[in-house]
Amino acid sequence: MLVIGSMIGSGIFIVSAEIGREVGSPALLIGAWVVTGLMTIVAALSYGELAAMMPRAGGQYVYLREALGPLWGFLYGWTLFLVIQTGTIAAVGVAFGKFLGVFIPSISSSNWILHLWKVPPIRVGPMVLGNMDVGIKSQNLMAILLTIILSVVNIFGLKTGAAIQNIFTTAKVLALLGLAALGFAFCRNPEAILANFSGHFWHNAGLLSLHDIGGGVFVSTLTVLAVAQVGSLFSADAWNNVTFTAGEVKNPSRNLPLSLAVGTGVVIALYIACNFVYLAALPLEGTAAAATILGRGITHATEDRVATAVLTQGFGSKGGFMMAAAIMISGFGCMNGLILSGARVYYAMAKDGLFFRKVAKLHPRYKTPAVSLMVQMVWTCVLCISGSYGQLLDYIIFAVLVFYILTIVGLFVLRRTHPDAPRPYRAIGYPVLPLVYIGMALFIDVVLLRYKPQYTWPGLIVVLLGIPVYYAWSARRPQENLHES
Repeated sequence: MLVIGSMIGSGIFIVSAEIGREVGSPALLIGAWVVTGLMTIVAALSYGELAAMMPRAGGQYVYLREALGPLWGFLYGWTLFLVIQTGTIAAVGVAFGKFLGVFIPSISSSNWILHLWKVPPIRVGPMVLGNMDVGIKSQNLMAILLTIILSVVNIFGLKTGAAIQNIFTTAKVLALLGLAALGFAFCRNPEAILANFSGHFWHNAGLLSLHDIGGGVFVSTLTVLAVAQVGSLFSADAWNNVTFTAGEVKNPSRNLPLSLAVGTGVVIALYIACNFVYLAALPLEGTAAAATILGRGITHATEDRVATAVLTQGFGSKGGFMMAAAIMISGFGCMNGLILSGARVYYAMAKDGLFFRKVAKLHPRYKTPAVSLMVQMVWTCVLCISGSYGQLLDYIIFAVLVFYILTIVGLFVLRRTHPDAPRPYRAIGYPVLPLVYIGMALFIDVVLLRYKPQYTWPGLIVVLLGIPVYYAWSARRPQENLHES
């Protein structure tokens, strides 16, 4: 449940509009999600071996530390805290507030409560940093409140957090199944089917086709699929969060690989089904100025809320309200899964002396990393007021892929350095499938550095800044130990 709950958030309901604008082809829209599905499942199967081999709290941080050394484990935890985990929690929280505004119009991105600062655009070569408003709006205030509530709830133990996770995961899986079933049954539109399927499905999808990604820059089909992975990979991310709580899972050698394989498979199947629903209900291409839902299509759905547009087209405004409620349920469960698991990484780092020592303290009664939960909560709230959904999303994907690549490289390292270590589960398809993943992820990262520099280079800089921080923190440890003795 934790795998499914962490993966399903707000992305699946939104990002297909951006992907559609980038690829300009029904086949490539589905293709982008198939590529994401292939990569996610292969990575999960590889992680399963590491999870069964090292069933300890900390997950990916522990794998990197044991395989590649403490520096790499620290860099992952550093980036997870500053960008990946907290940024994802913040983005999902902001989306929750966005769709709550469907029911309470005063909750919006334009309703400022406290405007603190307008960060000016800062140009550094091809990069544009800053250029954002910092402050509290009614929309991100909902994200902040939800972050605080769920962080406090998770102090009361894994069972309490897991109970919330199971309830909301069940609800949002049913919501996605409902979207797929209702969409196919009642929202199919002859105009959309004609535009997307009747001889047009493979439009502009040939390997030699060229695609305009803005600014008059044309790229190949493989390259545009790599560019489009930002949205779909974000929507399918966080599947690895179950490994962060490995120390609290019963029979982890069996249950962790099983959870990773089944959880990712179920979610990817649902995601691909929902995108076929979108194509059956709305034309892919549309215009932003159109007055009707069909006229706007998938690519220009209002505020990119494709799923809401589909159900509104099929059932009227009640359908839109129903979809907004489903997204809020999905976001709530996703945030809980992320908060539940992320704090365990900072706890593991603190135990290794690579984070604030107090973060390693457990709650005296509930035996949960309460301080770690609170530290994560504070930084997430800071991110909530510093960027929009899209800004938060774009900054994390490059860094996410960097550490997935390094972790799977660690699988090869451990096979060589610890050949006799107990492995209750061995990665299916090793070494071919892990190598395929590494090659695909490296290609995507290189493409993103080239064609989305303003989002990816800052992510790389955050990772690199962790190197001097690691050595500074490491230098403090002997002094602190001497002082304590």
